[in-house]
Amino acid sequence: MRVLLSTYDSRGGVEPLVGLAVQLQALGAEARICAPPDEEFAERVAGLGVPLVSFGESVRAMVTGAAPPSEDDLRRHIDELIAAQFDTVAAAAQGCDALLAAGLLPAAAGARSAAEKLGIHYVYASYHPTDLPSPHHPPPSFWRAPLAPGMVDNRVLWDVDARNANAHFGATLNRHRATIGLPPVDNVRDHAFTDRPWLAADPTLGPWPEPADLDVVQTGAWLLRDTRPLPTELVEFLDAGAPPVYVGFGSMPVPTLERTARAAIEAIRAQGRRALLARGWAGLGPIDDGDDCFAVGEVNQQALFARVAAVVHHGGAGTTTTAALAGAPQVVVPQGADQLYWARRVAELGIGAALVAAPAAGTLSSLLASALAPETRARAGVVAGEIRTDGAAVAATRLLETIGARGGAGVAL
Repeated sequence: MRVLLSTYDSRGGVEPLVGLAVQLQALGAEARICAPPDEEFAERVAGLGVPLVSFGESVRAMVTGAAPPSEDDLRRHIDELIAAQFDTVAAAAQGCDALLAAGLLPAAAGARSAAEKLGIHYVYASYHPTDLPSPHHPPPSFWRAPLAPGMVDNRVLWDVDARNANAHFGATLNRHRATIGLPPVDNVRDHAFTDRPWLAADPTLGPWPEPADLDVVQTGAWLLRDTRPLPTELVEFLDAGAPPVYVGFGSMPVPTLERTARAAIEAIRAQGRRALLARGWAGLGPIDDGDDCFAVGEVNQQALFARVAAVVHHGGAGTTTTAALAGAPQVVVPQGADQLYWARRVAELGIGAALVAAPAAGTLSSLLASALAPETRARAGVVAGEIRTDGAAVAATRLLETIGARGGAGVAL
């Protein structure tokens, strides 16, 4: 069997597909990935023997550009993303039995159209519950300016969300569908998500709320066991003293970089701890030449988080899950999107603290003190034992079994 896994996303959105691809290969299937042309994605995938087909612009270049893209730039970008689903992604899906899409809605809607034309199975997967319509939470577009509880029914807000998706993406999607002989869709979001989407999130960290309108298949997070050794210089730093506090914001640009780095380091020093900075896309680095700070690039987080006192991060699904699995207390400084959800879950579970404002040394120090408390460490250890590590295997098995059992064409799984 052959499966295409496709997304347009940052590193955190590509990594789960890598985990799933490796599990599919272990079960004897052929798996390939369609993803943005960022060099780090290509290196990661190539090192595991998974074929990669690139499409779209570099996500890193867009995120870290000198100036934010204009409205015209964003419109062009979305139009090109949708078009890529009908050429590059569709070509990569030739000869496949299924196409699984994740990430941005317009790209996923185009990917389903490609699967429909090719007559192959289609699955949409989300990495967090709140991306999927539910009466228990509003759409992400309403998170930054939340309405008073009970003021508007969440289903009404999801209806507004669907209309907005149609307004933004419907014309472009349907124009491309017409060129390949497909009828128009009147609900872009539901077309992309299907009525049975998959949820690749850990049930303890990100449970799907019941009762629900959608028949969601929760597989667990798609983790890939990382066996890469830590760099020698990093091991020497870790061995030279007490466990440090890790600070990293992954693919987030962190506009106020210098202030954020200074606030984090001052907060860590206020707790009598050393600091370990992950450069990431923001380019974090020490603020002085003190020997209590060390900066690293791409490393094995699974191994590293087992050796730190706490993890200060942006709240991406992957980092949150990896820290939770390692039993490391967390301080989440969300930058937007699903990070707000993971920040809340970390606080609710008692495995850390969350900051939802601009980081300041005093505030961060207080939150870090809470995260470093013995009871938080103990609670993090308990939750670590509840985190599932078989999500990718569950998803791979289910996908191949469903393809084999249904055998029909153009079915959304």
